[in-house]
Amino acid sequence: MLECIPTRKVEHTAGKINPAKACQPLGAMYAALGIHGCLPHSHGSQGCCAYHRMALTRHFRDPIMASSSSFTEGASVFGGAANLKASIKNVFKIYNPEIMAVHTTCLSETIGDDVPTIIKQSEVPEGKIVIHANTPSYVGSHVTGFSNMCKAMVSYLAESDGRAKKERVNILPGFVNPGDMREIKRLVRELGVEMTVFPDTSNVVDAPLTGRYEMYPEGGATVAEIRDSGNSKLTLALGAWSSEAAGALLQEKCGVPCVPLKIPIGLKATDEFIMALKDGFGVPVPRSLTIERGQVVDTLIDTHFHYQGKKVAVVGDPDLVIPLTEFLLTMGMVPAYVMTGTPGQRFESEIQQMLDEAGIKDGVAKAEGDLFELHKWVKDNPVDLLIGNTHCKYIARAEDVPLVRFGFPIFDRAVHYLMPVVGYRGCLRLIEQISNALLERRDRDCKDEDYELIL
Repeated sequence: MLECIPTRKVEHTAGKINPAKACQPLGAMYAALGIHGCLPHSHGSQGCCAYHRMALTRHFRDPIMASSSSFTEGASVFGGAANLKASIKNVFKIYNPEIMAVHTTCLSETIGDDVPTIIKQSEVPEGKIVIHANTPSYVGSHVTGFSNMCKAMVSYLAESDGRAKKERVNILPGFVNPGDMREIKRLVRELGVEMTVFPDTSNVVDAPLTGRYEMYPEGGATVAEIRDSGNSKLTLALGAWSSEAAGALLQEKCGVPCVPLKIPIGLKATDEFIMALKDGFGVPVPRSLTIERGQVVDTLIDTHFHYQGKKVAVVGDPDLVIPLTEFLLTMGMVPAYVMTGTPGQRFESEIQQMLDEAGIKDGVAKAEGDLFELHKWVKDNPVDLLIGNTHCKYIARAEDVPLVRFGFPIFDRAVHYLMPVVGYRGCLRLIEQISNALLERRDRDCKDEDYELIL
């Protein structure tokens, strides 16, 4: 990769080189795994399904179950209706899920398959459910696919019985790891608020080893819980790209007020999450959370000289990168380059506003970017630290920049998906990772006389 990046100025206007995103069906498949007893179904070729399963398996290091309509040349020409009808019949007969979540691919979208009509014409056993989301890979990203499947959950399942709303919050957690979902649930429990979290992939893609194979692990939001979400008092939609559309639909369909928030990464975003629950349900903030917050502030003071003023390049999903950039500014770092591969000009305006308010004059924010462009920026004007997913390791190696792995996918490090980056505990983990990456670099590069025991 090093030799592929030119040193001259490059006008990069057409196509993508090393996209900083994956395709929609991957996100839809991940969201569907957050329903208990659900088998995700890819309406397209086996190759697409295999790629998405492989990507999720490599990140979570757990087998990912999903079925496929197994398109061949015939389906590619005449449409995939017969394949999907046969798939629905076979999946319920052989694998017996409670619910199938069908997502489309480039091929079935280009053919123009009318999936809702095909589902209506299919043999669905009594008591079983099939939902669907349109997820063409040539539009949006894996985050868009996650959002579309969340909308499908609301569209197909959520209901309101018309009675007074229950003292309960719906949490739409966004495209985050199961470790993050566990931490979000812990924070809500600390405040004593009843909740429904969907999709919820904890205890599904990080299920414990019990010695007994279970096709459908005990985790995930049940169909009954998602159906009853229309009777909750409030919805917190975490992440504009991954959760806001589902929250807005739930408000429109069932009259549940939706408060859009950032995913609670960093001090400010976590404060806003806690205060939304406090204000929404009139509950006091427990001393335990006040202590956790105080530990973060104390740690920031204790360690600020490790990262204060350091230039950093950040790339990843917009719902993760926006609150992370906010936290980096809180830490006193300088986000020089901030990029996402997902489309959406709102990303650039939100990041630019943060940089302007922090007085950072030459920061660059870009949506729908690619890693070639990020590499060129880092080569032309080096940074002290790179934060991004595993694909960034090639830039880090080529330019000799320390890398903190963050976001999706992380293929080359262990235990990552279990450790939260949300909440106050997540703040401490990010401070630890960033500080230690910079300290390791200092130890490596310093002269013998500057090689200190205590830093």
